[in-house]
Amino acid sequence: MAYVKVGKVSDVPEGTAKVYEVNGRAIAVCNVDGTLYGVDDVCTHDEGSLDQGDLEDFEIECPRHGARFDVRTGEVKALPAVLPIDTFGVRVDGDDIEIDVA
Repeated sequence: MAYVKVGKVSDVPEGTAKVYEVNGRAIAVCNVDGTLYGVDDVCTHDEGSLDQGDLEDFEIECPRHGARFDVRTGEVKALPAVLPIDTFGVRVDGDDIEIDVA
């Protein structure tokens, strides 16, 4: 595993997502009830930025056409997307957020 420090826990309030650029990829860190999850920030339906959509419970919604994905697994939860998004390991070291980009 190759974890990369990207920011501070305080940068991602509960119920929100923040995008970090890591090795040329846009990765959204989502805070659900104080637990952080990392997902590809690009919708597999039309490449919309997921961080601009709503984060409700464990689902993030693409603001363009309403596709929804589970931030824990990347699984599609609502059409029109049919392909899952990539997920990334996230860990917290003190107040630092680290994403596994291996």
